[in-house]
Amino acid sequence: MRRQKTLLPLLLLMGVVLNAQIKRVEPPFWWANSAEPQLSLLLYGEQLGTYTPKLSTAIPFTTEVPSNTNYVFLHLDLKGIQPQQFTIQLKHPSRKTLTYDYTIHAPTAHQPKGFDSSDVVYLIMPDRFANGNPENDAHPSMREKPNREDQDGRHGGDLQGVMEHLDYLDALGVTTLWLTPVCADNDAQVSYHTYAQSDLYQIDPRYGTNADYRLLADALHQRGMKLIKDYVTNHWAQHHWMVLDPPEPEIVHHFEKYTETNHRKEIYSDPYRADTDLKQMESGWFVPSMVDLNQRHRLLQTYLIQNALWWITYAELDGLRVDTYPYNDPLAMQAWVNALQKQYPTLTIVGESWVDTPVDVAYWQANSPVAKITQHQTSLPAVMDFPLKNALLTGFQQNNRTWQGGVDLLYRTLQKDFLYADPHQLLLFLENHDTERINALFPDIRDYQRLLKVLCTIRGIPQLYYGTEIGMQGDKSKGDGDIRRDFPGGWPHDSQNAFVASQRTATQKMYFDFTQQLLQWRKKQPVIHHGKTLHYVPNNDLYVYFRYNATRRIMVVVNNHKNAQTLEWSNFDQGVGNARHATEA
Repeated sequence: MRRQKTLLPLLLLMGVVLNAQIKRVEPPFWWANSAEPQLSLLLYGEQLGTYTPKLSTAIPFTTEVPSNTNYVFLHLDLKGIQPQQFTIQLKHPSRKTLTYDYTIHAPTAHQPKGFDSSDVVYLIMPDRFANGNPENDAHPSMREKPNREDQDGRHGGDLQGVMEHLDYLDALGVTTLWLTPVCADNDAQVSYHTYAQSDLYQIDPRYGTNADYRLLADALHQRGMKLIKDYVTNHWAQHHWMVLDPPEPEIVHHFEKYTETNHRKEIYSDPYRADTDLKQMESGWFVPSMVDLNQRHRLLQTYLIQNALWWITYAELDGLRVDTYPYNDPLAMQAWVNALQKQYPTLTIVGESWVDTPVDVAYWQANSPVAKITQHQTSLPAVMDFPLKNALLTGFQQNNRTWQGGVDLLYRTLQKDFLYADPHQLLLFLENHDTERINALFPDIRDYQRLLKVLCTIRGIPQLYYGTEIGMQGDKSKGDGDIRRDFPGGWPHDSQNAFVASQRTATQKMYFDFTQQLLQWRKKQPVIHHGKTLHYVPNNDLYVYFRYNATRRIMVVVNNHKNAQTLEWSNFDQGVGNARHATEA
């Protein structure tokens, strides 16, 4: 039985004015015996840099005041320090002495489970999944109020709504949840996606509290499930408190006039690139409302490392998904990943590497042949397989079923797996919150079944997008909000509740039952999780591959042709091996 855990005190939630002078202390608390004993404690308030700090403990520290004297950084050496609470005194020759009590907690026993090809990841946009607590739909400190009639507005989904449907997800066959960012986003409009974060130490109060997030992680772990946090290192909101009053201007990339990134993510390995193009890619802003962060800046880099470690430790996370990974400075991100893995070597980190060819995706995975050839340094263990998504969606289109298209695109993509250090650590998907809904692209459930069968039987970590399992659709041409519709039944007064089997329509039931059967079957198939692959050249848009290990072989037949076809069994002797009988999975 899992032991009961006591939540750490949450008196220091960011966004709360601590007193008239000390407005913020970050990280709000820490733990003893960290792999990196140096803790850079940020204190922020009016002219705090003009005060002289003193600690009521023997912890060694140095003081750093940046160009903005509203900040003071205390660099603490926690090597060998026991758990304790101590007082920080800030003295000033002509002002009242300020005090603040800081806590170093006992070491945590948490080690992330990580996630791998034995898992099935389920992606949720919390605002659109389920509204478990209508009382937090609006919050006085947050500018945007709920408007469910607006597809780009806040709809009210929250962490409580996710927790209330964990039985549904467990029964479906999901093992791991990936939530789009849940930290505070105080944009006046379109804040529901939460990628423009305004406070990195506070869960958006319209989703719940920091304690709610920890409770979600605990509830998942009690079911043997896992939690991935969506982490954004590339950009913050323009109204992030540290952007409005930065410790040093250089933490954000600046141009004489607004300069957007050129989105040329392949440029890092380009032998002919121009320096100006590289600078625009890495330093240009993603969109006007999101400032581009300078990860090379020492204070900012330390801040991002400590914040990620704080969340991993506090919420007992199992993995991170890093947004817009190639838009960051590569060497700075190498240091960021190394620091996290030094503390948590079992942590899985997957980078969003939205490029269309395997060679450009492989560039970002640690130890790949591409990285060695280009002398690119990365420790990123997992990347998102955009080329495979493209091959599946393009190849399965009815008008593309030729020898140069069709399933041949899938075959040719998998041929490039030699470029990866570990193809099993690729995140596989048919869609996500940024792409077309596959059930709109392929309204015939038979196409959905073929696509999902492939996704769940090839190498890698399959990821589903919420609602796909009940046939949810959406049209990206109508705006991102249309591919991020509310899950039916997630709101108290919804006319239909698709979380409940008895209320699903006949179509929803067909989608759900098939998905559940496949995912639950996959859970019990180690040969699918970690087995080897053997495949055959497609013929007449029919593709055959085997997943096998020392004890078991699974043969997958993908008929992408409009007509039924007959297999010549003798053509697959190598795949069949010594097997003398087979059963249909």
